[in-house]
Formats: sequence, C-alpha cells, structure tokens
Amino acid sequence: MDHHLILRVVTRILFAPILLFALYVQFHGDYGPGGGFQAGVLFAVAFILYGLVFSLSRLRQLFPDWLVHRIIAAGVLIYAGTGIASLLMGANFLDYNPLGHDPVSGQHHGILIIELGVGITVFGVMVAIYYGFAGRPPRIDDKDW
Repeated sequence: MDHHLILRVVTRILFAPILLFALYVQFHGDYGPGGGFQAGVLFAVAFILYGLVFSLSRLRQLFPDWLVHRIIAAGVLIYAGTGIASLLMGANFLDYNPLGHDPVSGQHHGILIIELGVGITVFGVMVAIYYGFAGRPPRIDDKDW
C-alpha cells in the first residue's frame, strides 16, 4: 500500500475525528441515540481503517492479540463489576440507585459506567473479528481474480 499516498494521508487525517465522534456517541448515548455499542464500533472503525490502509501487521504492532483479549475482558469486568457493586450495596444486580447520592444521579452514573463497559467490549471484539478475517491466508492469488 506504499503507492497509495492519498489513501494514507486521508486515513491519517480522518483517524482523530473518527475517534472524537466515537467519544461523542459514547458520552451522549444516555441523552439520545447512541451509546456503548455504537461508540465501540466507531472506535474500532478507526483502527480497522488504519489496518486496511497501512497493513494488518502494523495494526498488530499497535494492538497485539494479547492486548485485544485483555481489552475485551476489561469491558466485561466493568459491566459485571457495576452489577456486583450494586449487589454489595444492598440493591439488585444492575440496580443503579445506590451508585449516587440520590436515585437519579445513581441511574445516571450507572448508565455511563455500563455503556463504557459495553463500548470497550465491542471495540475489542470488532478488532478481534477483523484480525480473524484479515489474518487468514488468501485462497487464490491476486493475479487469478
């Protein structure tokens, strides 16, 4: 891909705005459409675009497989940890009321934490899926197309 200069430049320009939009979707998901799933996919799109343009091996240098697996586990732990924290505070699993000084702020904090866990998990899973498909050896050569 070294000869595709325009693709490389456009990817470098778009990388940060894609991440910024993903953060916007993440933190405004409780006020409108969006949230953890959409933000996780958008966040992964930036890195998948990087891998498509600059190569899978360079993306794997940035995010090795072991790191992707730990990111997935961290997101699940954030999600489950929020439910366990509410259990330890005497409420039901994923009942956010005790997470704040009043039920409304508890609900707000709980939703933000849960959506963060979902976003991190979805980001990791999407990158892992990309690694799984892009890392396969081709069945036919490019000249045989």
